[in-house]
Amino acid sequence: MSTIKELYRARDLITNLTRRELKSKYRATALGHLWSLANPLTIMLVYTVVFSYIMRVQPDRGDPSGLDIYALWLLCALLPWLFFTGTVNGGISTLIGNSGLIKKVAFPRSALIVSNSIALFITWCIEISVLLVALVIAGSDVVLFIPVLAIFMLLLALFATGVAMFLSIANAYFRDMQHFVTMFLQVWFFMTPVLYPITLVQQKSELAGPIVGPLTIYDFYRLNPMFHFASAFRNLLYDNRFPSLTTTALCVGLGVLTFTAGLWFFKRHEKGLAEAL
Repeated sequence: MSTIKELYRARDLITNLTRRELKSKYRATALGHLWSLANPLTIMLVYTVVFSYIMRVQPDRGDPSGLDIYALWLLCALLPWLFFTGTVNGGISTLIGNSGLIKKVAFPRSALIVSNSIALFITWCIEISVLLVALVIAGSDVVLFIPVLAIFMLLLALFATGVAMFLSIANAYFRDMQHFVTMFLQVWFFMTPVLYPITLVQQKSELAGPIVGPLTIYDFYRLNPMFHFASAFRNLLYDNRFPSLTTTALCVGLGVLTFTAGLWFFKRHEKGLAEAL
C-alpha cells in the first residue's frame, strides 16, 4: 500500500512526465500524433494481404455481430497487442534513458514506468477510437460495449505496466535482458491468436490429441495471458458480446495481481538503481 501512496503523492510528477513523453515522441514532425496511427495501419495492411489473401486464413464470423471483415477482426486484437509490447519495451528502456535524472533527484522511480504507460495508453485510446468508428460504419453495435471495453483496457494497462516493472529492474542490472525480451515478444506474438482464429488452434489440438497425460496443445496454449486479453477484446469489439466469466476473472486477476507484484518487486530493488545505472 505504501508504494501506491507514493505514486499518488507523486501524481504531479507523473503528469509532467507523461506530458514530456507525449510531446517528445513526435516533436518536430508534420503529422504529430497522427503517426501513432501509421504503424498499426501499416501492419494491418501487410498482415491482411499475407494472411487473408495469400494464406487464406478465415476467421469466424462475428457472433452475434455478423461481421466478416478480416482487417477489422485483426485490429481488434492487434491494437491491444501493440499497446502491450509498446508498454513493455518502453518500460524496459525508461530507467536507462533517465539514468541522469535517477542519479541526481530523489523521487519514486516507478513514476517513470507509470508515466510511460499512461502516455502510451492515451495514444492507444486514440487508436481504439478510430477502430470504433470503423466498426460502427461496418454495422457493429460496439458502442453499447464501450464502458466494459474501458474496464478491459485498464486491466490490460495494469498487466502491461506490471510486466514492464519487472523487466525494467531486470534490465537495469542485466543489460542483455532488453535483447532477450525483444526476441521473446516476437515468439509470444505468434503464440497469441492475433493473426489466426482460436478455432484453428482447437482443431489442430484435437487432431494431435493429448500430448502430456490428458493435457492437449490447446490446454497449454491457454496458459498464455495475452490469449485471454485477445479473446476479451475480440468478444467486445468484433463479436459484440461480453467475454465469458472465466475470461473476465482471468483478466481481472492478471491485471491486478501482475501490477501489484510488479510494483512490489520494483520497490524492493529500487534502492540500488542509481549504482546499477
